[in-house]
This record gives sequence, structure tokens and C-alpha cells, in this order.
Amino acid sequence: MWDTIVLGSGIGGLTAAAALARCGQRVLVLEQHSVAGGLTQSFQRHDWSFATGMHYVSGVDPDGQFGRMLHWLTDGALRFAPCGNPYDIVRLRGFEFGIEHPLITAWFEQLDAAGQSARSLLAMRGLPGWLACGWRLWHGAAVRRFSEQTLAEALRAIDDPQLRAVLGARWGDYGAAPQTAPLLEHALVTGAYDSGAYFPVGGPARFAQTLRPVIEAAGGQVRLGADVRQLVVTHGRASAVVFEHQGRQQTEQGRGIVSAMGVTNTVACLDAQVAPTWHDTVNALRPGPSCLVLYLGFDGDIAAAGATAANVWIYESNDVGRVWQVPADAEAPGLFVSFPSLKDPVNTGKHAAEVVALCDAKPFKPWLHLPVGERPEEYVALKAWIEERMLVQFRRHFPALAPMLRFHELSTPVTQHHFVRSPAGVIYGIEMSAQRLGSDALDVRTPVPGLLLAGQDVSGPGIQAACMSGLLAAVAIEPSLLKRLGG
Repeated sequence: MWDTIVLGSGIGGLTAAAALARCGQRVLVLEQHSVAGGLTQSFQRHDWSFATGMHYVSGVDPDGQFGRMLHWLTDGALRFAPCGNPYDIVRLRGFEFGIEHPLITAWFEQLDAAGQSARSLLAMRGLPGWLACGWRLWHGAAVRRFSEQTLAEALRAIDDPQLRAVLGARWGDYGAAPQTAPLLEHALVTGAYDSGAYFPVGGPARFAQTLRPVIEAAGGQVRLGADVRQLVVTHGRASAVVFEHQGRQQTEQGRGIVSAMGVTNTVACLDAQVAPTWHDTVNALRPGPSCLVLYLGFDGDIAAAGATAANVWIYESNDVGRVWQVPADAEAPGLFVSFPSLKDPVNTGKHAAEVVALCDAKPFKPWLHLPVGERPEEYVALKAWIEERMLVQFRRHFPALAPMLRFHELSTPVTQHHFVRSPAGVIYGIEMSAQRLGSDALDVRTPVPGLLLAGQDVSGPGIQAACMSGLLAAVAIEPSLLKRLGG
């Protein structure tokens, strides 16, 4: 009997497990992949190291709440290096803008108000029912207003089309185009970087490398290759987890269960007769976009050729809200380019880049559930064609880096689904929308007693939000942790 079982070793699950371990709990973390960390994991190809989903993080300065929490969880073992200024660069045709600090008073005052509402929403996600009800009475009107107002509607107050494009360009940080993105979410995510952007020293894999020992030191365990198949409910309470491990079906019991493997995957593991209304509500929520990622390896000094630690948001027009719908027939309308080797002060390998294009997963649906080795030639050919198109596009925007390129590899929504089991291969979970923000189906406390949620579906996309969701789940089990959410 474990004190708590955590499903999924992404940053939300690891944070919940480590926080509970700090309270003396024995926690079992079940992870279906062979590597812990979810989208914070890294991988090696020859002399190059690549980050799979974490390109920068906010709020980890020592004086911030998030930074203090991580310092406490890891005993200071997890360190961060600033990305400098600018930390983001938006590049349109014939125009480039470095994101450094707020420039337009009225716009950013509105974002500040929306950001405060976003933090209220996060609090409501984790509070007990009676307390959440009171909080809604106090803050609910502002939350609804900023949830239902889209980013595009708010941007209409900006006259200059290029400035509108710049202010809306970073929607890829949370995966909803300006036409549908709630202003509340845009304000929360982009406003979090007002105090700077950071990168973990040693790379994103350091999250799992520093949190896992905390779990194990308290008698817990992170079990890899454990594919969750069923959540067992006994006498109306979640009590056990059935999973496949090393070819055998196994069952572990826990006094509490925290699912950080996505709400859609969670309800799929419950009997349909358990909380049927919750099933229906969750299944009605749409998945967000997926992505294609081109991993590049270089030989030479890419900094001397113009690369920097700043992320580069490239758009082929002022229409920055387009998702790549048909990758086989057109070039990507936008690219996000990150150079992780220039962000990590202890990197000793050769320089690398990650080129991300948000896309619709529908063209890849026929092959989504096929394992490696069973994907047909049609998929392999499409993947090769897209990879070549993205290479051409990258070389056009970074001509000085083209001669140094030595390695390239593409991941698709099929890859994303295989490694992190995200439904439809999505990158940010449930689609970011007013419906998602207003749904109580995504609260930390589920309709099934003993079962809690953590991860991006609860709190919103990104490292900081997913971490905070894990802490909220841990607080629901160990209320003494509430002080870690203070100031």
C-alpha cells in the first residue's frame, strides 16, 4: 500500500510526488516511457543534445514563488541561467522585434488585470468546493470577462498591423491562435516572462534528475515502462492502479491517486459507469494543436554566424494566427526556433537547434497508434518530404548557419503520441479556449473520491503552470503544503 500513486512523470506528476515525499509520504510514480520527465526529457544523437518540449521557463528567479518552491523541492540542486535580453525575437517579412519589456501602457495594464484573473482561476481549480464557490463569487466576473474575450478582440485596439502581429505572435507558448485564444491565458503566459526567461543549467532533463532522488529518498519509486490500463474504484473510491510492466499485468494500491497523464487518458482508464457525467464532459473537450519538430545539429561556432540564446518566432506574413493545416502541400506559416546549446552555460557538446511548427494532427491520424517498425511507406515518405521542406525554410531564414548543418531529424504528431501518449499527438493537452477555462471537469479534485488531477490540463500549458498544478494536487492531500503557495 503506497501513500500516493502518481500517474505520469511529467513535471506536474514529479512535482506532486516530490512535494508529498517532502511530507514523508511513500509515493509510487508510474511512467509508460523508458525515460522520466515527460516533455522535459532530453535525448542524444551523436554529439548533440536536444530538448523535446522545454525551451525556456519563467518565474524561477530566487525571489519568485516558483523559484523558491523548486529550490525547496530539490534542495537547490536545480539551477537556472538567464536567457538574456531579448529572450524572444519576432521576425515578420522585412521586420524584426526583440521582446524585452512592456512598451504600451494601456495594453499591458489590461494584460496585468487579465493575469490576476488567471491566477484566481488557478486558485479555484485547487480549492475545496465550498472555498472555490466563495472565490468564484469574489473573482468570477473578472475571470469570465477575460476568459471570454479573445486575444484578437483585444488586439483590435492596436492600430498598427505589424505591432498587432508582434503582440499576438507568441501564442505558440500555449497553443491557441489569437482568434480563439482567451486573453486571460495570453496574459498569464506572456506576462510570466516580464521578469525574464531562463533555461535549466544542464538542460531540461535536470528536472527529473533532481526531483526523482527526493521521491526515492522518502521510500518512493519512479517505475519506468509502466503502462497504466485501469483505475480501480472500490466502494466509490479510487483505490488501485492496474498497469502493464515488463510484459506482465500488475496492480498497486494507494491511499490516494494523482493522475498527471492527461484528463482524457485518465477517464479512459475508468469504468464508464464511474462518474459518467464527467466522462461525457471530458470527451466533449477538443484536443489542442500538435507540432512538427525539426532537430538540427551543427559543427562550428553558430553564435559567430548570428545564432543567440533568444528564441526566434518567424512568420511568413502578418497573419500570425495560422496553424499548419496541410504540411504536405505548403510551407509552414510560422516557425519557432530555439538554440538550447547557447542557453545552457555547461553545454559541452556541439551546437543544436530545435525548429517547431504547430500543426493540425489530422493528416497523421491513420498512423497515430502504430508502433515503430509498423508505420507504412506512405508515412515515411510524407515525413521525409516535410523534413526537406522545413530544412529549405530554415536555410532561407538562417543562411549563415546552413553550411554548418551536419544532422537533421524530424518528429511528428505520431512521435509525440508514442513517447508521451498525448491524445492525437497534441503538445498542450486540451484545446485552450473559454470552454476549457470554464470547465470544472478539469479541477484538481475529480468527481471520483481519492482521484486527483495534475498537469497541463488542470492549470494550463507550460512548465510553471504544470508544476503549480502538481503542488495543488499535493496540497489537496497534505494541506500543510499550502504555505508553499503563499507569497
